[in-house]
Amino acid sequence: MPAVLHARAGHVLTLTLHRPEALNALTPDQRDEIVRLLSEASAAPAVRAVVITGSGRGFCAGADLRGTGTSRERLAGDVARTLRTGAQRLIGAVLDCEKPVIAAVNGTAAGLGAQLAFACDLVLAAESARFIEVFVRRGLVPDGGGAYLLPRLIGPQRAKELMFFGDALTAPDAERLGLVNRVVRDEELEKTAHAWAERLASGPTRALALTKQLVNASLDSDRAAAFAAEAAAQEINMTTADAQEGVRSFLERRSAEFEGR
Repeated sequence: MPAVLHARAGHVLTLTLHRPEALNALTPDQRDEIVRLLSEASAAPAVRAVVITGSGRGFCAGADLRGTGTSRERLAGDVARTLRTGAQRLIGAVLDCEKPVIAAVNGTAAGLGAQLAFACDLVLAAESARFIEVFVRRGLVPDGGGAYLLPRLIGPQRAKELMFFGDALTAPDAERLGLVNRVVRDEELEKTAHAWAERLASGPTRALALTKQLVNASLDSDRAAAFAAEAAAQEINMTTADAQEGVRSFLERRSAEFEGR
């Protein structure tokens, strides 16, 4: 059985981390597979939304640290290289995916698993979900883009509280802080995630991709750069069939029917 399941229903691609016996702790092979699948989803016209979830009772317990011991001498640059090609590459793949990505968080999301959820465009959490910036408990610096993502989502003070203490954050508390869009009953998570994904998949796919790009870049841009990027995105988007359909539907006083192109 593959460690990452993937299935498409209509225009929605669902990626399921599938190592339930390890609470879906991510191996290097799993990370590479997710990166590959997200890259393919970006280029596939048939995929217009992506859901990431976990099997069993956990979303993702973080990176699988087994086999990362000191069996050989560690050379200068090894750790940084491992992060660049591993955890950071994974988070970048989510942020750069040209299709909207929903995290459907079932159970624990810890360490890299938490960053994977927070990198998604929308986060749905089951009532049983827990988010843990677990690094400090192991004497580690947060990785997987945590120190980049969290301050942008909830501000530096709240981010430091989560990273300094490493306490488990309940789903309702994560929603209150703005890390989660909505908390649902455990038995409603899959249904709700698919409903949200189907709604996104029926939208103007290229406009959503450009909107995602603008929002993700906004906190790293000054006003002039942000306005220039907005104008360029609008220029590009107005050449799409969906934008032309949107204008026609407005003039004809009907609902738009987007095709994702």
